[in-house]
Amino acid sequence: MGAPLSGIAPIFAISFLGFSVGKKMQQDTPDQKLSAIQLFKAGCLAGVFTTAIMAPGERIKCLLQVQHGHAKPKYSGPIDVIKQLYKEGGVRSIFRGTGATLLRDVPASGVYFMSYEWLKKATTPAGEDPSKINPLRAIFAGGCAGIVNWLVALPPDVLKSRLQTAPDGLYPNGMRDVLRQVIREEGVGGLFKGLTPVMLRAFPSNAACFLGYEIAYKFLDKIPGL
Repeated sequence: MGAPLSGIAPIFAISFLGFSVGKKMQQDTPDQKLSAIQLFKAGCLAGVFTTAIMAPGERIKCLLQVQHGHAKPKYSGPIDVIKQLYKEGGVRSIFRGTGATLLRDVPASGVYFMSYEWLKKATTPAGEDPSKINPLRAIFAGGCAGIVNWLVALPPDVLKSRLQTAPDGLYPNGMRDVLRQVIREEGVGGLFKGLTPVMLRAFPSNAACFLGYEIAYKFLDKIPGL
């Protein structure tokens, strides 16, 4: 519990920062409207930004979760995981699965932000400014964006989790070996294991996230000098 909670706030902050940077890199003027593809690219950059925290954070979380219920847990907490991983394989061991995290978060973040902006615009009545806060529209667009995000992210997330919790040397070719094993033993359905609970969580959590973002953005925008 401690590992995901300690990382969720900075992860979302960095994600929205990356999205903002990605938009500005493609704009000639601050008020220029971006196309869906441009929003997707900006979202992909957000996925790159968050990987520095997500990769080690997810590795720690996964190792703590898989030991749950063991009579003698190997790790006493997140800090102990970091210490033992560093002792066993240095920084490289802590960041194992970084490539897999990128494979998950880059496209998923792209569709996440793109779908949110598109849905927000699509549900805005003609003649009204989409950037104007409307709680119901923000909740609907944010919740749907969360669902789309996890439909894209879940298969690589399943592979990433198995890679990060596997003993050293079990998957010498990384994600390719994990994918072969999952398809061979469980079929394509194995890539979507846990889909139902993920979808049940995706809508409310991301609806709240985007609503909070819109409110905070408008509040900070009114403060002189920011």
